Amino acid sequence: MDDVDRLPSMTVTARRYTSEPGFTDDFFAVREFLVRINADRVTTPAFLWGRWEWAFCLPYLDRDALNRIGVWESDGEVVGLVTYEEGPGDAYFAVDPAHRGLLPELVDHALTHLRHDGKVRLMVSDWDRDLQRIVHSRGLRATDGRDGNAVLDLTGPLEYAAPDGYRVISLADDGDAYRFDRLLWRGFGHPGDAPETPEQLEWRRLSMTGGPDQVPELNIAVVAPDGEYAAYCGVWHDPRTDYALVEPVCTDPDHRLRGCGRAAVLEALRRCAARGATTAYVGSNQLFYYAMGFAPHETGTWWA
Repeated sequence: MDDVDRLPSMTVTARRYTSEPGFTDDFFAVREFLVRINADRVTTPAFLWGRWEWAFCLPYLDRDALNRIGVWESDGEVVGLVTYEEGPGDAYFAVDPAHRGLLPELVDHALTHLRHDGKVRLMVSDWDRDLQRIVHSRGLRATDGRDGNAVLDLTGPLEYAAPDGYRVISLADDGDAYRFDRLLWRGFGHPGDAPETPEQLEWRRLSMTGGPDQVPELNIAVVAPDGEYAAYCGVWHDPRTDYALVEPVCTDPDHRLRGCGRAAVLEALRRCAARGATTAYVGSNQLFYYAMGFAPHETGTWWA
């Protein structure tokens, strides 16, 4: 018997996620599960619903392995999830607090079905002693790989000043896939010029506004004097919730250290606050976020 007491097995059924890509019924069932388990208190800051949806907006997602994701249901509702973000080899966990007895099954699913080239690593919250004990009992050990999270109180002032000659817009005002592609290509350190193929621009359009719950008015770009996008902040907020997720954020190397990134983030979060968000989370421990008031929050460690 593991440290976490099991629920009677008859109350819960385990199955594979659908092999059909896109925004399917299974996609929305998992999304609603992630909203529900974080409704009263954020329990999975490292894997909120926005991170799930963002993954499905990107080309990096391994759509051929979707049915290796594990789903647990009770009375028609998802109560447990083991998933990857881009592809097998990494595993993330989410479980309804009332069904934490499923954790050993979730771990075993990850070890059996989410391996890549025979290996898998598991993201475990440093606050979750139950899950740490379970993965340790399966022969895994903590590594020096860690993922940080940070949180910002949105009830205080969210002030910024755009650099002279720059202007702040939303993607609802001016969502240009070409400039968006160029910014993210350069902002995330890719060498050379951004590809301009129809396929590349199409998935950039999808990642801008193609998610079913994306709100273009919340996603903010800072435009340089020459008309290029200098910085960008995407945010995810469901009006039923009081938190927002920041993802992604980048600044063109030619426009760094001018306050462009800060302006994009804080304008996006001001708009989320106007919709009822009181806190914001970001999956990062960068000083960039701490400088604007984010505080270190729950961290996680990769076990392998």
